[in-house]
Amino acid sequence: MDLSFLKTLYERPGPFASVYADLTRTTEDASKAAELRWRALRADLEDRAAPAATLRAIEQTIDEEMLARRSEGLVVFAADGEVVHSARLPGPPAASRATVGPLPDVLPYLAERGERFPHLLAVVDRRGGEIDCVGPDGRRHRYEVRGDEDYPIRKTKAGDWNQSRFQRSSENVWKANAKKVAQEIDRAADRCRAEAVLIAGDVRARTAVLEEVSESVLEHTVETDKNTTVDDPALGAELRRLLRLKTTERIMAVAERFDRELANGQRAVEGLPATTEAVRQGRVETLLLDGDPDSADRLWIGPDPSQVATSREELRDEFGVPSPEPVRADAALVRAAAATDGELVLLPSDGPGPGLHVGAVLRYTA
Repeated sequence: MDLSFLKTLYERPGPFASVYADLTRTTEDASKAAELRWRALRADLEDRAAPAATLRAIEQTIDEEMLARRSEGLVVFAADGEVVHSARLPGPPAASRATVGPLPDVLPYLAERGERFPHLLAVVDRRGGEIDCVGPDGRRHRYEVRGDEDYPIRKTKAGDWNQSRFQRSSENVWKANAKKVAQEIDRAADRCRAEAVLIAGDVRARTAVLEEVSESVLEHTVETDKNTTVDDPALGAELRRLLRLKTTERIMAVAERFDRELANGQRAVEGLPATTEAVRQGRVETLLLDGDPDSADRLWIGPDPSQVATSREELRDEFGVPSPEPVRADAALVRAAAATDGELVLLPSDGPGPGLHVGAVLRYTA
């Protein structure tokens, strides 16, 4: 998981207030229920001495979201009287929670957000196609491709006058249109750096397009016979299934590399002390965490992301941080990894690496 989008969040000094709000509206008194859930979270923030200006900023964001009815879940990170980052969730959060601390409580958000693969969806027919492309930053771009030729688009029935000439002409039109669509798919995939490509539509049109796309696109491509539009919910479900498979593949690949490097005693470390040392030195290429939102592990930090240690004395005496603060270990490790362009993999409890709570694949050995 690319953590670069968190960098602006960490540019702010704490304390941070972190809110995971359930805004679900499924009953007649849904608005009232959502309001009561928010009031409970607000009370938690007050009990944790959240600054009044920060509380007001969060409340305004929550009120606007409830009024607009745009989501069932919202995550908000605020500091110094401002909302620094907010994001809608696809559903209610796994658990409503509100915390105040030196760092934002990002791990539940990262677990809800999941891997974000840049991807491309194309629905093609014999006249052209629609392309929907989502880049690494989540921005969506839509393209419509119309063939240069659309007549004759259908073959003639057997026995029609001059049948063979019209059939050849139809096939030539299909191929010309398919080539134009394929070229636009290649350009769009390059622009959004697509790591997953789903192509839907008429089987003949799909086949013609796939014969023309580049090898670099083809190796990431999956087909579906759904002949619909890019906004069809059924096609959206198929795309989500593909992206879940990509996530599983990514986790498996990183876990296998971690096991291999650890066995060789080279570019991997396991356990909180060794991983903390590696992130402090900027050596972490990929941080591995088990994603437990209730972990009791703690680390000590200073203002700079690299100022992280397993004890107050180590940070104060060895690295000269005058006032170290205790924080959740995952929050400190994620901040340090994000600052050095490291990536994150959250290991599911039933997935690879059972029993691994924290570790890292390294860029280089010490």
